[in-house]
Amino acid sequence: MSLRELGSGWKSRLGQVDWYLCFGLIFLFLVICGLSMGGWKLHLVLNDADALPIEAVAIKGDRQFTSDAEIRSALQDLMQRSFFSADVNQVQQALENLPWVYHASVRREWPAKLKVYLVEQTPVAHWNETDWLNEQGQVFKAPHREGIGLLPNLVGPEDQAKSVLTNYRQVSELLKINGFDLARLELSPRHAWLAVLANGIELKLGREDKMARVQRFIHVYPTLVKQDKPVARVDLRYDTGLAVGWDEAQDESR
Repeated sequence: MSLRELGSGWKSRLGQVDWYLCFGLIFLFLVICGLSMGGWKLHLVLNDADALPIEAVAIKGDRQFTSDAEIRSALQDLMQRSFFSADVNQVQQALENLPWVYHASVRREWPAKLKVYLVEQTPVAHWNETDWLNEQGQVFKAPHREGIGLLPNLVGPEDQAKSVLTNYRQVSELLKINGFDLARLELSPRHAWLAVLANGIELKLGREDKMARVQRFIHVYPTLVKQDKPVARVDLRYDTGLAVGWDEAQDESR
């Protein structure tokens, strides 16, 4: 075989390789374009609220203070999205922003439903006249609702809410087993305690040994009742003994 014939053979083979390469690149390009177009159309469908709307929101959980109207209002904008594009975290946050909602969990349910489970706040006390305390001692703001019932009034520095609630439960339990109801407990900025009973008697407990001082009041109260004078306040901030303030106005009105 001459060099000319050998050169012609290699040129022919190189031409075939170039053709195969060009054909492969063109095919690969078309495949990529097809996949991109398909992905783009799928994206449009998944985010099209008309094609895949959220048809229902199922709300579960015991609700006493949160209305259906409040829930619809909170989710109004989010419900305009498609089933797949709706962000369940945003739905959860929107529900938890409602004043009487403590926790919300949200999940999708095929083909077009969101399932929501709500846990409402459980108020156990009024806090600083304007707010509420829940069972965990957390402060929350919410409008008053019918059916809450009579709750104690707790007062104290903003960062002491949990401590005040814990102390209220301890003092209240001791008083209750002895026939008294605790209506109010205050912690002053100087960390002194003041308890107010349901019958209006104020107990100044000071900063230390409040449980022992409450017990001292319980022991001496039968003696105070025998004085036939209405008790207004009892100062228990002494190592031994106490000071009694009589309700002179009520006594004079008898």
